[in-house]
Amino acid sequence: MGKIYLEKNVLDAFFERMEYVFDNFDNVYFSVSGGKDSSVMVQLANIVAKKKNKKYDVLFMDFEAQYSLTMQHIEELKQLSMIRKFYHCCLEWNEDNGVSMFDPEWITWDHTKKELWVREMPTGAEIINRDNCPFDFYFDGMEDFDFTKLFSKWYQEHHGGTVAVGVGIRSDESLNRFRTIAQSKKETYNNLNWTTKICDNVYNFYPLYDWRTEDVWGAVAKYDLMFNEVYELMYKNGLSIHEQRLCQPFGLDQRQGLDQFKAIEPETWEKLLNRVSGANMGSLYCRTKLLGHLGTCKPKHMTWEEYSMFLLESIGLYSPEIMKHYSEKIERTLYWHNVKKGNPVTDDDIEGTKGNADYCSWRLIAKAIEKNDFWFKSLYFAETKKGYEYLRQIQEKYNKIMDLVDIDEKVTKARGKLYGENSENAE
Repeated sequence: MGKIYLEKNVLDAFFERMEYVFDNFDNVYFSVSGGKDSSVMVQLANIVAKKKNKKYDVLFMDFEAQYSLTMQHIEELKQLSMIRKFYHCCLEWNEDNGVSMFDPEWITWDHTKKELWVREMPTGAEIINRDNCPFDFYFDGMEDFDFTKLFSKWYQEHHGGTVAVGVGIRSDESLNRFRTIAQSKKETYNNLNWTTKICDNVYNFYPLYDWRTEDVWGAVAKYDLMFNEVYELMYKNGLSIHEQRLCQPFGLDQRQGLDQFKAIEPETWEKLLNRVSGANMGSLYCRTKLLGHLGTCKPKHMTWEEYSMFLLESIGLYSPEIMKHYSEKIERTLYWHNVKKGNPVTDDDIEGTKGNADYCSWRLIAKAIEKNDFWFKSLYFAETKKGYEYLRQIQEKYNKIMDLVDIDEKVTKARGKLYGENSENAE
């Protein structure tokens, strides 16, 4: 067909969306990470807000393991003229650690590990930590995803009216982000596909959803916007503009950028090595098939099912408990697809089913094990109270051997109250 040229470009569409948001919502806040997308989003939004004489707020979740250049950029963004309140949160969130089989999670700003913090706690009137936290829903060790959702509800209760939450995600970044925007069953605001209802009177909106990486940097150049200079160093270090990633560095996807810390900020890297289990291994193999990135591979004489069993047996040599955990996850996966869904698990992927939660293959199971995907999130499983209790037992055992980070008992109990027992496909 060739290229299709629309009547307006994505930049004009962005400004139209922002004007619509400021005209139709009583309160607006933006979720900012210090990355290029959210940075451009809030700076361009500030242009519209200034034009309309509208104030807005900003939520920044500080995950401790950040580039110093990211924190410098955050301080720059705090100076935007139309910001009413900047929520700079340094709280104890439970984060994925995709670089350790024995310690698949870590706690940001863990008050029991102050001597190991990657950097000092920031200071300032806008800093929110566990000692001055105003959020009645917060508890130490909660998931960041739960925090953002409950923060939206808290914000609406304290400010009233309708609330719009600006989120700087783009559909071309990942299939999950595309699904967030494109899913047809979600509830939207006035049938606008770039919005999603979160709770009563609160809607996420994605003003950059149809942008590409080139559009982001094009806007920086056109409007002479501030930007996180860590991207410049990443580019000089050999990463294309499409490969550059920020946020907490140990997640299943984010760990692909772990090797950049060592080259860009060696002082930060030294602290990361002491802070989170498996950091060095992750930096060495983050861009290889060993951790399930760049696809996955197996010995030619094995089927994917046989290879999955080989991985399980290999894990069992070091930790029978983790092998048992994965075995139960696989058993549940087989039951869910073979019996409940009626779509039997195949050995390899079926063409046209990639990203479809109704289908699964032994190849995907093997890849989840390679990724250290403890919860099988890549296969659409969820975290559960039972799972956390079992994880704590494993960590208690190996903590004596490997000095791993333990999950506090009160955190496990609090999670149980928050999550309850998840749906039957979760555990």
